[in-house]
Amino acid sequence: MTESISFLISGIIFGLVAGISPGPLLALVISETLRHGKREGILIAMAPLVTDLPIVFMSVLILAKLSHFHLILGIISIAGALFIGYLAYESITVKPSALLIKTVNPRSLRKAVITNFLSPHPYLFWIAVGAPMALKAYKANLLSALFFIGGFYLLLVGSKITTALLIDKSRDILKSRGYLYTIKALGFILFVIAALFIMDGLKLMGLF
Repeated sequence: MTESISFLISGIIFGLVAGISPGPLLALVISETLRHGKREGILIAMAPLVTDLPIVFMSVLILAKLSHFHLILGIISIAGALFIGYLAYESITVKPSALLIKTVNPRSLRKAVITNFLSPHPYLFWIAVGAPMALKAYKANLLSALFFIGGFYLLLVGSKITTALLIDKSRDILKSRGYLYTIKALGFILFVIAALFIMDGLKLMGLF
């Protein structure tokens, strides 16, 4: 059970980072909330539940087929570490001005789905990070895998819904120090996770 909880925490951290960091989907959440109220913002926040299923399925299927090729898995793990490191760097160096996302002109949940489906981030995350973590969790037990994926989407969607609710009440939330410091703190945690991915990659490649 302790191992399952560790995967749940990993999913929660990744989901929270993805949920509150500036990006196209968060811009849509904010824009729709400002233009049409919290209900529309919440609908936009739920877009990953529609778009990500095929991405998750394909990524896990591909990685499962490569499960006996340790060198390839090692390289993917190192690539995942680099991607996580990039996210960590972006989080730590984020400027207050970057949080003031300019509104766009979204019209519906359909546009949010298209935006998220065409964004490279879900693909990069699931191929280089999410799928390896999910398979590692599954090898421990099914509950661990469910905890990781469930924790990720609970915080990914939940944090965006929370942002919509906060924006609906106060439009200055993105300017707050608490929001900025939360992103920076998560960046340091991501650096630690990136280091763990590098260690796993080196072990798979027989170099550690």
